[in-house]
Formats: sequence, structure tokens, C-alpha cells
Amino acid sequence: MSWLLQLYKTYQVNEQAVGTTEKKYENREFTLLPIAHTTQNAHIEVVIDEDGNYLSAEVLDKANTLIPTTDDSASRSGSKVAPYPLHDKLAYVAGDYGKYGGEVKNQENTSFQAYISNLKDWAHSPYGNDRIRLIYEYLKEGTLIEDLVEDGKLVTDKNNILIRKWNKEYEEELGEKPDIFSSGATDQFSVFVRFTTYSADGVPIWKDKEVFDSFSNYYKSQMEEEKELDTCFVTGEAALTTERHANKIRHAADKAKLISSNDSSGFTYRGRFKTSQEAAAVSYEVSQKAHNALKWLIHRQGKTVDNRVFLVWSFSEETKSTANSAHLDAPDPTEDSLHFFTDSVDEEPFVPDTEHSFAQQFKKAIDGYRHDLSSDDNINVIVLDSATTGRLAVLYYRHLNKELYLKRIEDWHNKCSWEHRYKKLNDERVSFYGAPATKDIAFAAYGSRANEKIVKGLMERIIPCIIDNRHIPRDILKNAVQRSSNPVSMENWEWEKTLSITCALARKSLSEKKEEWNMALNEESTDRSYLFGRLLAVADVLERSALDREEKRATNAIRYMNSFSKQPARTWLTLQSSLQPYQAKLGVKATYYTKLIDEIADKFKEEDFTNVPLTEKYLLGLYSQRKSLYTKKEKEGDGNHDSTEQED
Repeated sequence: MSWLLQLYKTYQVNEQAVGTTEKKYENREFTLLPIAHTTQNAHIEVVIDEDGNYLSAEVLDKANTLIPTTDDSASRSGSKVAPYPLHDKLAYVAGDYGKYGGEVKNQENTSFQAYISNLKDWAHSPYGNDRIRLIYEYLKEGTLIEDLVEDGKLVTDKNNILIRKWNKEYEEELGEKPDIFSSGATDQFSVFVRFTTYSADGVPIWKDKEVFDSFSNYYKSQMEEEKELDTCFVTGEAALTTERHANKIRHAADKAKLISSNDSSGFTYRGRFKTSQEAAAVSYEVSQKAHNALKWLIHRQGKTVDNRVFLVWSFSEETKSTANSAHLDAPDPTEDSLHFFTDSVDEEPFVPDTEHSFAQQFKKAIDGYRHDLSSDDNINVIVLDSATTGRLAVLYYRHLNKELYLKRIEDWHNKCSWEHRYKKLNDERVSFYGAPATKDIAFAAYGSRANEKIVKGLMERIIPCIIDNRHIPRDILKNAVQRSSNPVSMENWEWEKTLSITCALARKSLSEKKEEWNMALNEESTDRSYLFGRLLAVADVLERSALDREEKRATNAIRYMNSFSKQPARTWLTLQSSLQPYQAKLGVKATYYTKLIDEIADKFKEEDFTNVPLTEKYLLGLYSQRKSLYTKKEKEGDGNHDSTEQED
């Protein structure tokens, strides 16, 4: 229940943001929900005047609306009659629903009667609100559909019955297709109506904080009359508990719940407990605040991959935040270093080309998060997903001291860093030195066509490597090495990207064995895999230098790379013989490469020049040697053949 407590505290700290609308994207609004409130897509908005009469209406396009809710209405399904307190479907809010063809199963206890009775109790309670009373005075007359039909917002047929589905036969009789059939409602009988009243300040009811408080206080008073206090397992205090918890956690259509206790027939708690409350009791206030904070955080800064949510947030309990300025930001472990710099340093993104400059820049970025660090600052990392439509699970959760979290992030980005050159969808090329993003690691290990199910699974497995300092899973590294060893199966830019990510993973994996490897060429190393990688790089650059600039075909070294990784000694003999024509073409210019091959070969121990398959170190040797050779050529003014810059 630790994650529930942290979410509850997050809500408490950010309470001033309740009801304040924020935007993540142009058309995506969200807010920190008040207690006993949820969101719903509305299809019609009805405005009531200052005398409690119908004023106007507007057809909406699935407008996301903040509405009051109860435990019963939040979990209603099928034929269950459980009205929302204010905004609801026509079957509940329209007293003339049956008159216009709506199906009414029980004339003595209709959905409207249940709705209007509840609305009356709220409107006339000590917690009532003038705007709610105006809406009640209008709706109790039972003329809503009649007014909407007269206003042209709803449409009836010749028998004065609401048209369920629009078809061509109605076009000849009624003309153009009415807006209501394009509002997102399945039919006119399922239209969801939201209400507001005319006000000078123009604030609609679903954004009126006085109305929020009015219902929250009213509903709490109702619960106090019906229930006894119990011990909340989250706070340890006596409070009103609930067995019904919120859904719509990841998005408006999400039916999965994190907490549920309706499995009595499945023997979930029988044998040990008599009731679900004995297993775990959560107070209504804690449940509401924790779930609302989670929804808000997911919309605000969560990352969703195939419905799996990855969320990182931070807060301090020492200070209360103001709306829209919550202290929630923390470096995201799933992002690459370039994104990290852009988010945390108030200057132009810096693209370092040396390990030293990267270390300096990264330290500066980390200090940006540390500068306002207080003693109780903490970091929460949570991963959520659902196996079924009704159950949501916490797959991973960590609550860390912020200083420890920043240290582990820093360690990951230092030990898993390499030079990367990516090609974006718009053909823009991005170059940076640092750790790759977890999503890019998935594509390096499984290919660019990997589906989101594979990507989210890998991201979940990599996060503990970052936060808990665990070893990189061997199968992920193995897959990345195998794909990097087969460059002819992908375009050149994709191979270069895969190679650099694999080198980063290899460096991190080797650091776990206390081996230090950097991107700079290690000319003193006698490791056989590293040396074979260097030989392959020299062969590639030599042949590339002999080719015409317009010739973009793969070199023999690249074509034989897969065989080379499995049988290096045998394949090298083949490569060496294939280099002779290119050495002859280069003439004197080939002398440097020939001498370099001899120098590398001299470093081999006799027993190491065999066909034993190479380890991932050969890729480090390949990359570092190629980088060194191309850097040398650029300094000499001949950088035309840098294969990392080639177009495919």
C-alpha cells in the first residue's frame, strides 16, 4: 500500500491545483479531480437562465466534462439504476423520456425519478448551491426533450419519437443530417447531457469550485449517516472506508481498477477473512485522492506504451504547491541523454563529442535537479498494466530518496553512454553522446518493426537496471549483438544506430564485471574479440577509401560481418585476400592501413587467433577503430568517405 500512500500525499501537497484545467497538447485538457468527481464525454450542453428556465443548448463533439459521482453511479452497469448526481444520460435527466420513445422498464421507479429525487436532496441540503437549485427547478418539470426538440438539437420522426439511427429516408423528409448524429453518441437515446446556468463571470458549472465543494461535502455527510468508522490500512486512522474504487485511471474508457473486492465467489479472501474489509480497508478519502492524483500524473507526465503506463514523479511534503506549479518533475529513466539535457538545462541543447564534455554537461543537468533538494524529497517510480479489461496491476514500484535516485540515473547515463547518430522520420539527423532511450534499446534488440507489446516488455525489464542497478538481461544484449553483426539486413543508418546502442549496452554490461571500456580507441588492449573488431574496422575503411564517392555498396567487411563474428580467423583470411585489389588501387595510400593491420595482428597471442565466436567486445573494437580512422582522415582534410554520414 506504499504507492497508495505516496499518491495520497501527492494530492494533499497539490490540493490547490484541484479543478484547475491544464493542457498537455492543444486538444488534451486534464485536471486534478475533486473528491467524488470523475470525467465523462458529453454530447449536449444545456444552459438554464437565472429564473430556472431553459435558455439554450449546444451540440458538442464528445466534450470531456468534470462531473460529480457517487460510488453507485461510478460502477453502474447493465440495467442497474444509479444516476449521476447532476449530469447524466437522457434516460435519467429527462422526465419526458418515455413520451418520446425511450424504454422505461419500471413506471413506478424510473431512472428519472431516482435522479430527480437525489438532485432534490442535494439542492435543498445544508450544502446546496444556488446554481444546482436552478437546474433542479427546471428539470423537475420534465420537459427537457421537448425543449431540445423545439430548439432543433434533438430530432423526432413523424410519430414524434426520437430517431434512433439516421438514414437516407430521413434526408428527404428532414433535410441535412443533424449535428447530434455526429456528436459521438451511439444514438439519440444514449446522449449524455451536461448542465450549466447563465452567470456573469461565464464560469460553467463543471469548472466552478464552489459546486465541487458543495457536492463533496454533501456526499461525505450522506456517507457519515450510512456508515461507521473503520481503520484505514493506508493512513492507520479511523475513517469512512469504501469497497468501491475508481476506474478510468489511464484514460476515459479505461474500466480496469487497481483495487477491487468483488471476487467473493472466487474465494479470493474466504478461508482467511470473513469480509473484504478484514483483508484491507481503504478510506473513501484516501481512495479518491490517491486515484485522482494518479490520473492527473498520468495525463501530466506519464508515458504509455500499449496501455502500459510508466510514471515517475517527485514531491516534497514540506511545502504546499500552487496550481500549475507542482513540484513533480524528475528525470525520466526511459529517456535518452539528449532529452535529459533539453528538459533540465535552460539553454540550447548541447551535443558533446567527447566523454569529458558529456560528463560535465550531465553533471550540470543533475545539479539542476539537486539545487532545490530538501531533506524529505523523494522519487516514486510506478509501472501499471492490465491483463484483463477489469483489473489493473502495479508491475513495478519504487519509492526512493531523491539523492539516491539521481545518483543511479547519473550512474546509468555515465556507464551506458556512447556516441549516437539517429535518423528521424523527417530525415533529420540527430547526434549526441550519452545513454540511449529504453525504447531505442528495444528496437536495437528486436528491430524497428518490434510491436508495442515487445517494446513495453523490454522497457519494464530495463527500468530495474537503471533504478535498482541490476545487470542488463543477457538475452537483450545477445539480441542486440546478433542484429549489429548482420548489417546487410537493414539500411545503413539503422545499422549505425543499432551498433552504437549495442556498444552502449556492452559497455554497461562489462562495467558490471568491473571492466572499464571507453569509446576512445584502446591501442594497448590484447583482448582477442577487441582486436578482431579492430581488424574488421581497418578492412572496412580501407575498402571504402578505394571506392568512388558515388558508390554506396557495402564493403566486404560489412557483408562478411555475421560470418566474421562466428568464425573470425577463417573469415579474416577471406577478407584479407579480398582487400588486395583495393590496396593495389590505393597504392602508397594503402601503406598506413597495411601497417596498422600488421600492428594489430602482432598483438594477438598465438592461441587466440582461432574460430571461437567473438564476444560483444569486438563491436567496441570495430566502432572505436572506425571512429579513430575517420577522425584522422577528417584532420587530414579527406573526410569524404565517413560511412556514418552516407545516404542509403
